[in-house]
Amino acid sequence: MTELRHLVTLVGELEGRPARLDKLRLVAEWLRALPPDDVPTAVAFLTGRAFTASDPRVLGARGLPEAAAPAAGPPLELADVAAAFAAVAEAQGPGARRAREERLRALAARASDSERDVLRRIIGGEMRTGVSDGLVLEAIARAAAAPVEAVRRAALLVGDLATVADLALRGGAAALAATAARPGVPLLPMLAEIARDFDEVLAAHGGRTALEYKYDGARIQLHHDGARVSVWSRRLSDVTRSLPDVVGLARGLGGAPFILDGEVVALDPAGRPLPFQELMRRFRRTHEVEALAREMPLAIHFFDCVMVDGRSLIDEPYDRRWEALARVTDGAHLAERLVVEVADAARAFFARALAAGHEGVMAKDLGSPYEPGGRGKRWLKLKVAETVDCVIIAADRGSGRRRGWLSNYHLAVRDGDGFADVGKTFKGLTDVQFAAMTARLQALATGDDGYTVRVRPEVVVEVAYNEIQKSPTYPSGLALRFARITRIRDDKGLDQATTLAALRLLYERQFATKGRPEP
Repeated sequence: MTELRHLVTLVGELEGRPARLDKLRLVAEWLRALPPDDVPTAVAFLTGRAFTASDPRVLGARGLPEAAAPAAGPPLELADVAAAFAAVAEAQGPGARRAREERLRALAARASDSERDVLRRIIGGEMRTGVSDGLVLEAIARAAAAPVEAVRRAALLVGDLATVADLALRGGAAALAATAARPGVPLLPMLAEIARDFDEVLAAHGGRTALEYKYDGARIQLHHDGARVSVWSRRLSDVTRSLPDVVGLARGLGGAPFILDGEVVALDPAGRPLPFQELMRRFRRTHEVEALAREMPLAIHFFDCVMVDGRSLIDEPYDRRWEALARVTDGAHLAERLVVEVADAARAFFARALAAGHEGVMAKDLGSPYEPGGRGKRWLKLKVAETVDCVIIAADRGSGRRRGWLSNYHLAVRDGDGFADVGKTFKGLTDVQFAAMTARLQALATGDDGYTVRVRPEVVVEVAYNEIQKSPTYPSGLALRFARITRIRDDKGLDQATTLAALRLLYERQFATKGRPEP
């Protein structure tokens, strides 16, 4: 069995090797030397996950408790850590929090200082070694002497690098080639790029495109093999128990075995979409689910069919997949859709989507295949982005490709004579801007704990967001969802930044078209 210290050694070597090829070689050699039974756990830990991506369990821990004494007991193995994490995740009911802390404290007591550091990184979900999932994928191919494209396609179909590594290192290229989409195994969802206008869309799609409402809900993948129904989230978590109404709907559909792609939206009593944050209550609930389902009904909007009658449609064009979807659903529960050839018709459809309380529209190339995990111009999204002017009050040190930069910015709005946190973002700047912003913020530093640098409020940035949410985390009570910097506003002083009062008004304004959550 593999001892945790070997992972610690690898992490140290990866941190000391900035060159990507060196990192690739180190990871491939490490994977090749692992006992087969340790491969899935090792890949999960290396990519900053307590569990494999296809495992629905959530650790539910804030961090690793301190252990004052030196490490005691036999050396920790990866299997020991996996067993401890499983016990933490499975702790339920009264006293669960104490049980989790005691189990993690016992784990920390057996670990050395360097092992505790790596455990904290896994629990925190970020290894900070500069090793991306893409690099791990290439390392799997090298370790198994398999074609990179075979590993990549298997990863798209399985959606879990740990499972792919297990297949590749046990069965090589033959096992990878035999991988196929199958009900019960979630695929990475196909993604879209942002478009600026409908002229750009029509040019990209050859003068004809299919528009669909872009619902402000949660992506789901619905699997039915004829006996069992399973529902998977965008992040490939199993949410079947939380969505019994979706399961019931699936049992009434034909075409099984099938895999459908869609979006669920929470509705208020008047049938208007509720904010995304309210919908997440449904996804997190595992007890008294039926009561919440009655209190907060869901609308489901299907927009793609990846498999029907047990036949994969991944490589079929979008228009044929839509035809199959219409047959499976008998035309019900489909996304609002219109095929257009002129920009004026597209703009009218876009206006209808916004008036109905939705985010905007999706535009899809009628001839495009389904590309699990792919993002490109075959699917485009258009929406109205709201912006506010925030002040950067702190920044976290970057990792991976952003190592050496201050690149995760703490955003705040004005609140009287001070500033109120409303979120963080690492999105929106170019590499050149990251480097310049790092130098600028370091000159404004007022405190540094080794990870976060507090800065004197001075830099104002324009921030786009999808929605303003209630937040139990920030004293402001609000948080920007999907915040991203659109401009550095050197033309604005602190007195021109958005105020907390103004942000509260923007929060209220959202309910002109959305349903309001219950208090």
